[in-house]
Amino acid sequence: MRATVVVPVLKSRSRGGQTESASTRTPESRLEEATGLAQAIDLDVVNGSIVPVNDPRPATLLGTGKIEEIKALLDERDSGLVIVDHPLTPVQQRNLEKEWNAKVIDRTGLILEIFGRRASTKEGTLQVDLAHLNYQKGRLVRSWTHLERQRGGGGFMGGPGETQIEADRRLLQDRIIKLERELEQVVRTRQLHRAKRRKVPHPIVALVGYTNAGKSTLFNRITGAGVLAEDMLFATLDPTLRRMKLPHGRTVILSDTVGFISDLPTHLVAAFRATLEEVLEADLILHVRDMSDDDNQAQSSDVMRILGDLGIDEAEAEKRLIEVWNKIDRLEPEVHDAMVQKAAGASNVVAVSAVSGEGVDTLMDEISRRLSGVMTETTIRLPVDKLALLPWLYDHAIVDAREDNEDGSITLDLRLSETEAAELERRIGNGPKAPKEDWER
Repeated sequence: MRATVVVPVLKSRSRGGQTESASTRTPESRLEEATGLAQAIDLDVVNGSIVPVNDPRPATLLGTGKIEEIKALLDERDSGLVIVDHPLTPVQQRNLEKEWNAKVIDRTGLILEIFGRRASTKEGTLQVDLAHLNYQKGRLVRSWTHLERQRGGGGFMGGPGETQIEADRRLLQDRIIKLERELEQVVRTRQLHRAKRRKVPHPIVALVGYTNAGKSTLFNRITGAGVLAEDMLFATLDPTLRRMKLPHGRTVILSDTVGFISDLPTHLVAAFRATLEEVLEADLILHVRDMSDDDNQAQSSDVMRILGDLGIDEAEAEKRLIEVWNKIDRLEPEVHDAMVQKAAGASNVVAVSAVSGEGVDTLMDEISRRLSGVMTETTIRLPVDKLALLPWLYDHAIVDAREDNEDGSITLDLRLSETEAAELERRIGNGPKAPKEDWER
């Protein structure tokens, strides 16, 4: 379908009387992003316009002159769809459709459409359906003949009954309640999976970032997974978890989450909270940034704001977060070198290219260092009846040396964190025939 993108730039008056933009994002970057969102669902964007709005109209948002100007463009380009990169009230959407004689959707509707196309799991489908119904519930403002009052009671004496619009809203609410119950079951299942993962305590590393920052490409690079990774907004939606081994042999679980975006609809934040809770459970968060995007600083602020809404404050983020400056392969050589040097001098930043692999080894080493905590060195001798602990040891400790003894026991030189050292002591001490003298520090 041929589509036109309209980016309203609202102005607000400061107390000093000077005019300033109500948004921190540049209009050009907003237009580029909105166009990318439209192209993500195979729309043919034939025109894009940045429209200054000094005085937002309650009925149409835009002024009369701009509405007529856009209508002429629609007729000229034969465009039957207008995407307005701004929230529209139901009344504004209806009035603009009448003025332009075209279908009109706002930013929220566009993102919902993309998520509906991308959802592939049952959980993702339920979340998108729930968000879409909550969005539609407030938009039953059409005035077709089927909205005439239905007759209640029997014969000619019945009252006016309920309007069709009330019946539609009731049906929507029933469907919403049903979806919420199904989603609650999915949430319980996800919680059970988390509980099982805690019993086999592999650390969890979560990838977060603005959409199209390269999370899925990085995920594939370091896990060897085949997650869809394309140069488009919201190429992947459903969360993916994979086990991976760090350079020293330790196993961790890597989680790829849905990309964030500015002005993420509240319906989606609420619906996807169960998915985003994977981030809350993570031991380490990798904030992937597209450093080739001129607007990456504003994108980073949007991501940090959403993390804050989830309950991860600045102090906690500083302890649990690594910034991954991605797509450095797209930078000019002098900019590339300066950025790599700047990242090397920071304590929580790693510069990488998920496409070429540059910097990925450094990132893996930093993940190992951050997850290891305070490392302790120990030497243990596993008796024959404790050899079942070997897989656990190779997953949770760094094995520096191994000696197979004549009596069938194994002596290991290990490095492991204090937490895992305590867990090892518990595992060796709990089983039968495991006197403490069988192992030594």
